[in-house]
Amino acid sequence: GGLDSSRLKALGMTSGQRASCGTAEAVPFPFVPDPSEPSLVRIGLSATQKPIEEVAHFLTGNGRPAPIIVNIGHKRQLDLAVEVPASQLGPIATNEMWDEIYDRISDLARQHRSTLVFVNTRRLAERVSHHLAERLGEEAVAAHHGSLSRKLRLTAERRLKSGEVRVLVATASLELGIDIGTVDLVCHISSTRSIAVALQRVGRSGHWRGAVPKGRIFATTRDELLECAALVLAIRHGDLDRLMIPESPLDVLAQQIVAACAAEEWGEDELFELLRRAYPYRNLRRETFNAILEMLSEGIAARRGRYGAYVHRDRVNGRLRARRGSRLAAITSGGAIPDTALYTVVAEPEGMIVGTLDEDFAVESNRDDIILLGNSSWRIRRIEGKSGRVLVEDAHGAPPSVPFWLGEAPARTAELSSQLADLRRKISEMLPNISPVGFSPTQPVVAQTVSWLKEECGLDDSGAEQTIEYILQGRAVLGDVPTQSTIIAERFFDEGGGMQLVIHAPFGGRINKAWGLALRKRFCRSFNFELQAAATDNGLNIALAEQHSFPLADVFHFLQAETVQPILEQAALASPIFGTRWRWDAMRALALLRFQGGAKVPPQIQRMRSDDLLASVFPDVAACQENVNGDIQIPDHPLVNEVMKDVLSEAMDLDGLKDVLLRIADGRSRCLTVGTPVPSQVSHEILNANPYAYLDDAPLEERRARAVEMRRVLPESVLEEVGKLDPAAIAQVREEAWPDVRDADELHDVLHTLIALPEGVASETTRETPLPTPIFDETSVATSVFHESGEMPLPSPSGNGRRSVPPAQPGFGWGRYFERLQEQGRAGRATGGQDERPSGQSAGHPVAAEPGVVGTPAEGRRYWVAAERAKTFGVLFPDT
Repeated sequence: GGLDSSRLKALGMTSGQRASCGTAEAVPFPFVPDPSEPSLVRIGLSATQKPIEEVAHFLTGNGRPAPIIVNIGHKRQLDLAVEVPASQLGPIATNEMWDEIYDRISDLARQHRSTLVFVNTRRLAERVSHHLAERLGEEAVAAHHGSLSRKLRLTAERRLKSGEVRVLVATASLELGIDIGTVDLVCHISSTRSIAVALQRVGRSGHWRGAVPKGRIFATTRDELLECAALVLAIRHGDLDRLMIPESPLDVLAQQIVAACAAEEWGEDELFELLRRAYPYRNLRRETFNAILEMLSEGIAARRGRYGAYVHRDRVNGRLRARRGSRLAAITSGGAIPDTALYTVVAEPEGMIVGTLDEDFAVESNRDDIILLGNSSWRIRRIEGKSGRVLVEDAHGAPPSVPFWLGEAPARTAELSSQLADLRRKISEMLPNISPVGFSPTQPVVAQTVSWLKEECGLDDSGAEQTIEYILQGRAVLGDVPTQSTIIAERFFDEGGGMQLVIHAPFGGRINKAWGLALRKRFCRSFNFELQAAATDNGLNIALAEQHSFPLADVFHFLQAETVQPILEQAALASPIFGTRWRWDAMRALALLRFQGGAKVPPQIQRMRSDDLLASVFPDVAACQENVNGDIQIPDHPLVNEVMKDVLSEAMDLDGLKDVLLRIADGRSRCLTVGTPVPSQVSHEILNANPYAYLDDAPLEERRARAVEMRRVLPESVLEEVGKLDPAAIAQVREEAWPDVRDADELHDVLHTLIALPEGVASETTRETPLPTPIFDETSVATSVFHESGEMPLPSPSGNGRRSVPPAQPGFGWGRYFERLQEQGRAGRATGGQDERPSGQSAGHPVAAEPGVVGTPAEGRRYWVAAERAKTFGVLFPDT
């Protein structure tokens, strides 16, 4: 609730403070004595924060004297480069490619005294450390991540500092404020997705005056190669990510009020004014503050009585006092970092805590399974679900399986996304007339571009050439390069007979996730179907079925900036994002306790309590949706409002999406559409998105996007004539589509499908009837299909100018079948209006329509009509 200033000489913050944690750290600052007193100096040190003025005010608080800012700049000489495997990069990293990466890192480690290898996930940390240990020796490699016990992490840090290990493989757990001694080289596998994170991690090497930090970034896919190049370019240009400071987070506010009241009694006005001195709460409204006090004094939900009431509120005198149990709740369950569903791993017989496992991995494991944790093999002896523990013993190096941990993947920052889009555009502009067919690095303009990429983006020859080829192939198929000012919608068929819609929009995952969820909800309301969808940093994918037919250009106008928020809110309520964020915010607000009865609450119990609490506060979101008419009404509850704000502004970027939609509406963003026979190479990684990118609950094995055939190298014909249809292929399709009638019943099926068939076409349908050559346009089909209305063309010639329609007997047409149907009363002749066909045109040879125009039935013609379709025919020709 406060800080003891009697022993406090300096209060410091480093650049590593995260947004959610930083707010909790900022609130106690007003409780510290005024900084004008000589006993206290607040010092903030950072090399990666932007804007630095806002960070300074965050540190000093609202209403304080202006801080003194000493800005010596953040640019520093770096030895930074992008490493590319010898194998050609693709949409996913192959096992062969991973072996090349492990070998390269091992070679680099042998050339340096100490090497730090950063990865983005705990699973990858275990996997990489295991493979490097096979190459460098068990004692030369250690792992370091948040799911290892503190004891094992400290041991790994000490061994690296003392030189006992050559390589330490780590996640973000080793970024902040940890003394690991001298590091010669930092390797990073995959993009950091953030400029600041890259600077922080690479800056762990050469950490002494006069030294030059040395970093190598390993690209594993084609999109990562471009992103890594953009990352190096951004660092060399001095770009930084803008810090996001949450605006008045109410969950943290509730926790701090409880903590303050647990320490001493407060007046409402006094506490309100004090909290407003914290920078995140500088704009806190009194109505909002009173709503939080109401929740903390009366309980979180009326139907639960005073559950969650930690404060006595004396409304007469405006005083706040702590209720019984509030101090214990604040001490044991406080904090801003949310709990995740983890099982504690305990080694027997020592009883030493090794680390934690994800709940899903733990419950799917069995006794005697061998797992890898901390670069050591452990054999599972028992899994205790009630206590959330996994008891293990040393497996003595037996081959293990690598655990997984589920969680939200950080999206690429807006600044890096902008730099990536600009890099795509610049490469395309440097190669205006270069085709991917016949592309050669010896071409002068290509050689110049390769040289620029090597100098500015830290690529080698292979990486630069692959980058150029990737851009050229994407441009050839899509018609342009996707950027933030050129958005491209691509549609193609999948192997299941449906269609895949890919919107290429490199805005980053937060904007694309919001766009994808809102677009999916819009499709659901329009077509009454739940669709599979995914959103990545570079675009979004929606799987369409055959009934989802619309002009492709319309997809850019399905959403409007003025009305997208309620659509996105309804979509978010039905997604797992809302439930997860509700649990996190409820924990931070102390509505859900992390510890109870002296023990940690198991994750499954946490989820149950979270669901029950949500049902009490927000009944409609937990209700049977069959009983909910229209949109779900969101209650005006402070915690629900905070969760929705977190979902729309932290997990997603609603304001960014609105800006994108406004730019589309007013024409500042160019929108292109293309239908492709095969998916472009730019779409491959979007189609192969990881499960964390999914916007629906369909599992990996049921994803329609995985049913798309993706070619590593597109045929030259596709690259040269994308969007053009082969006349021979059109002719073949027309011939295959012509009905193969062998008896009267099959002819009746044809009539029932077509509604009516011109009598002339029917009378001339024999085994070999000469047909005129249809008119084709190189980019479209000259077609006139009679389905519901319009003419149905005869099949096109097959080589010798004749079609082949097998009848029941050689040389015998459909006439006998028509007569039989007429005798049975199943079909008859009908006349439709006046005949206006051009003179000389045979009844069996319809005029080829203009490209893209569907013909209409010639008036005055006689038709064969199925008896069941007589009423429909009358609607088409009311004067009949």
